[in-house]
Amino acid sequence: TEFKNKLRMWDFAQCDPKRCTGARLARRGIFKSMPLKQPFRGLVLSPNGTKSVSAADLDILMEHGLSVIDCSWARLEEIPFRQMKSGHHRILPWLVAANTVNYGRPGKMSCAEAAAATLYICGKKEAA
Repeated sequence: TEFKNKLRMWDFAQCDPKRCTGARLARRGIFKSMPLKQPFRGLVLSPNGTKSVSAADLDILMEHGLSVIDCSWARLEEIPFRQMKSGHHRILPWLVAANTVNYGRPGKMSCAEAAAATLYICGKKEAA
């Protein structure tokens, strides 16, 4: 409840809806989908980020929330990253995926894994 309405997602509908963790969390009301050009001032987990998520991001997370970009790793070239300039773009530190699609591959996290990792890194272990 601490993050109600603070967990957002840009959904590009590139994934299998049955296996997509972002879509599943949106159906459960945990993530809220946003239109592409909607401004967002929080943390944005993006493969184009240049700075890693850290505990220093807690204030941004608490005030403005977290957004993920729900897309296929195999189709990143189709994503209009230039239209998502708002927010504080971050990448995750070196982590190994445990999802069924990219199991064991470094950095290829699902939306659920990425959001949980960010919450954990920022000190919100109970929310992760």
